[in-house]
This record gives sequence, structure tokens and C-alpha cells, in this order.
Amino acid sequence: MIDVTRYPEAFLTRMQELLGNDYAAFTETFTKPSLQGLRVNRLKTDRETFLARSPFAVEPIPWVPDGFYFSAPDRPGKHPYHAAGLYYIQEPSAMGIAEVLAPKPGERVLDLCAAPGGKSTHLAALLGGSGLLVSNEPHPQRAKILSENIERFGVRNALVTNEMPDRLAERFPAFFDRILVDAPCSGEGMFRKDPDACDEWSPEHVAACAVRQLDILDHAALMLRPEGTLVYSTCTFAPEENEQVIEAFLQRHPAFEILYIHTIDHFAPGQPDWVEGGRAELAQTARLWPHRLAGEGHYIAHLRKTDGESAPRRKPSKPVKIAPEALNSYRQFASETLRTVPEGEFLLFGDQLYISPSSDLPELKGLKIARPGWHLGTVKKNRLEPSHALALSLPADRFQLTVDLAADSEEVRLYLRGETLSKDSTKGWNVITVDGFPLGWAKQAGGILKNHYPKGLRWLT
Repeated sequence: MIDVTRYPEAFLTRMQELLGNDYAAFTETFTKPSLQGLRVNRLKTDRETFLARSPFAVEPIPWVPDGFYFSAPDRPGKHPYHAAGLYYIQEPSAMGIAEVLAPKPGERVLDLCAAPGGKSTHLAALLGGSGLLVSNEPHPQRAKILSENIERFGVRNALVTNEMPDRLAERFPAFFDRILVDAPCSGEGMFRKDPDACDEWSPEHVAACAVRQLDILDHAALMLRPEGTLVYSTCTFAPEENEQVIEAFLQRHPAFEILYIHTIDHFAPGQPDWVEGGRAELAQTARLWPHRLAGEGHYIAHLRKTDGESAPRRKPSKPVKIAPEALNSYRQFASETLRTVPEGEFLLFGDQLYISPSSDLPELKGLKIARPGWHLGTVKKNRLEPSHALALSLPADRFQLTVDLAADSEEVRLYLRGETLSKDSTKGWNVITVDGFPLGWAKQAGGILKNHYPKGLRWLT
């Protein structure tokens, strides 16, 4: 028997009216714990290698090749492999969204509502290190968390922005091949996982979310090239935020059509009957019901832009002038530390040196940027201090000096707590690895390794 006092009465009444005979099975899921999953980072390893090394008992998630269920006692977020970015902890149903968008290497992809980064890191893995990923989050603190997850995952081809959709639409007209709009919503699908979402729910909140979602989609449409595709998703059951938003969007944008989502039997069709005058093609969208699959509630719509203006021709952006001393410091460091010296279009933000993720970006001046590309390090007088991103974005064999620690060793935990290691290695910058996967930097001097693991990431216990 569920505790109905935990769930808003108006929500339960509506769901009973919508689901009919399925309502009892739906409410029974409220009595069960939410399921947890992790997704292997194919930028750093592959499914088979991970399974051979995994210290956790995992089971495959049917709708994502790199996704696995795990049980709560395993706590993979507290394992050194998580710090090394070998996987991302993500709700299982949410993993289906990037799989539907399915970007191809070399494409331009926008994740418009990206924090905390689960779907952006998934898109980056599917891009395979080529093309461009623009990950946007309007809220500054959440944009910072997004940037940290992009860094941990070792993504080199991402631009992380901190803007509202209308501001991006001004700079990126008809620019992207694929766009993901994982829209802010009333969160009904997360009630079991996040009790706070229950407290914030109201019919008025649902209606306000629908207005906001349609506005976000309007701006996304401007940024998609003709023949490009867009995925709209929510973690709510409300038809007002799902089928009704898609119907309203299609009425406003007749150049878009619904694409059928080819999935396994766990995904249920969208419901045209829940929209007044709704088109039959809404059945080609997908609903993820917690009583029909092992995951939380989601909605996914896959759209294609069949017509429209192509991206306007832009003047090539002028190369950014970087002081020769800064580049000399970087190349000196790279020649001493790396086996090959990464090159590209360099950017200097203050004293922070980056390589741009693309030479074909529009003018970014005036936009709020959280991460302008691949972070190489801090330029100091006559030297470069390497970034954590540089350590995490290259395989171990790209570094000249490495010190490998076992995942179950006390030394790796000392390193992650920021403590000095008594190790005798070659003098200079060393990369600490865990079972062969980079974790971060340390500097050898006098028989000890001085710890350079970022203070904000250090384990407290």
C-alpha cells in the first residue's frame, strides 16, 4: 500500500484518469526503490575492458550498449575509477535520450539544457572525440558542475556556455546538425527518486513549465540546420509538458516532422489521445513508464527539420593573438612531458590556455563561457602549470612519466585525499594513474611526489 500523503492528490487523480487499468501497477512502483546505473566512458575504455575490470556486480541496461545497473551498496561514486572518469553515474531511463539523438563523429551537436552533464558526456562519447559539442547551462553554479564533469570525462571537443537559449540563437543560426533539449520540467518521473520534486509540484507549476519548454524549443529550432534532427525530452508524465508541447511546437513550426523512435519493447508509444486535436504521429514519440521498464519516468520526441534557411555565410574569425612567450612555455612543457605536442587554435582566457574545439565557431565575444575548449594549463612566468583536464583527456601512453597505483591500494586513496606520496620517480611532472588510467598530476622532487590533485575534488575521507 503506497503512502498517498507523499504524492500530490491532484497528481494521483490525473494519473488514475490517464492510466485506467494500469494505474495500480504504476502506483506499485512507488513502494520500490529507484534503480541506479552507470554508463561506461568509451572515450577512455570499452565495454568489454570495463566488465573485465569492474569491481561491481553490474547488469546490462537493455536500451544503451554502455549502460549497466548496479546495486546501492557498491557505491561506484566512491571508487578511484570514477575519479578517473571511466564511467558516469546516471539514472537508467535517462541514458536512452542521447541514444535516440545518436550523433555521428564529426557533427556539430548542441545540448541546450545540459547540467549536470550526464547527457553531454554521453553525446561526447558518441561523437568519439571529433566534431563539436556545445554544452549549455543557464545557471552559473550548475554550469560549473557541468564543466567539471566534461573535464572528468576527458572531453576535448566541447565548448561549455552559460547562456539563455535566445542569446545562443543569435550566434548560432542554423548551425547544428543535432540538438538535444532535455527541458526543465515538473519532475513527476523523479518523484520516487527525488521526494523534493513532490513538494514543488502543482498544476500551476506544470502549466508554467509547458510555456517555458515551448519557448526553449522555439529557439532551438532556429539553431538547427535543414535536415538536422532534434530530441526533446522530459522526466515528467504530464501530457501538458509532453505530447501537448510537441503538438503546439509543430503547429508553430510546420517545417518539422516527427521521427519514429526505434526502441525495444520497454518504450511505450506517445499518446495522441491526450492532446485535443492531436495528430496521430504523436504515437511515434516515446514514453518510459516505471511500471513497464526498470527505470524512472521519461518522455522522448525525435524531430527532423525538413526545410528552412541554411546557415548564413560568416567571415572566418580572426586568429586570436597569443603572446609568443605563452606558447613557448606550453610547447616547452609539452616537449618535456608528453610524447607528442597537441596543436590547434590556441585561446588565452586570462592566464588560462586552451585549444579551441573548432575552427568554425562564430564570434563568441560577449557570451558567457564556462569552458572555451580543451584546457591545457595556467601560463605563469616562463612556464606552464598543467591543468587537471590535460591529465584526464589523454591516455597514459601519451605521457613520458607515469606512476601507476592499484585501485585497491592505500596509496591511491592517499593521492585522492591530496597527500604527498613517498615514491621515487623521475624528476619533473608525473601523471598518477590507477590501473593504467590517468587520475591527475604529481611533481617528483627529492624522493617524494608532491600532490597536484585539485583541492576542490579531493576526497575528504
